[in-house]
Amino acid sequence: MSDARGLVLVVDDERDLRTLLEFNLRQSGYQVVQASTGAEALSRARSLRPQVIVLDLNLPDVSGTDVCRLLKSDEATRGIPILMLTARGGEADRITGLELGADDYVAKPFSVREVVLRVDADARRGTTPARGAGARTLKAGPIELDLDAYIVRVEGQELPLTLQEFKLLAYLVEGKGRVRTRDELLTNVWNTSPDLETRTVDTHVKRLRDKLDGAGELIETVRGLGYRIRPQAE
Repeated sequence: MSDARGLVLVVDDERDLRTLLEFNLRQSGYQVVQASTGAEALSRARSLRPQVIVLDLNLPDVSGTDVCRLLKSDEATRGIPILMLTARGGEADRITGLELGADDYVAKPFSVREVVLRVDADARRGTTPARGAGARTLKAGPIELDLDAYIVRVEGQELPLTLQEFKLLAYLVEGKGRVRTRDELLTNVWNTSPDLETRTVDTHVKRLRDKLDGAGELIETVRGLGYRIRPQAE
């Protein structure tokens, strides 16, 4: 079942909730596997490579944020979209999860339909179809982004970015030199409220620059506002 398409891993310590989510996801055409602990989640994510992981942050052994960190730091699993389930008042957990690379979140109590729709969106973003002649691309200096295959190349060499890093870079490059404020980035890249007090944007920009190596200099900090791709980058 390695690299299974349409497979969702549901991680939660509440069996009734896992069963409810599984039923509704299967009704929408997904295959579903469950995990009730962080250790089980890590094992199944690494062996099955699901298309999306629905991850509760309140687990009995390893915290959901630790699970997220370990998955996003592992080259084999970093590209899998993670949809976090958080407590309604758990803003600190949401901030931590987003800074660790989680792709989306839903606060409890939630609408099951909303979770299914979020999984649909994350599954589409995480799909990497074969590159074709009509592939949509963005370019900035030596950086080329394939928007259909979610692939980044720097001077022709493929670069292993997480889905969130890819989305951040694409949004900056699309700006063609315009400043992208932190509020805009939180809203359009993370799909979260710009009122959230977080270092998510700055943390991801730093990681992105490090991965781009010399090409990372194309990402310019505009003090007090946000970031942009340097205007001279062709």
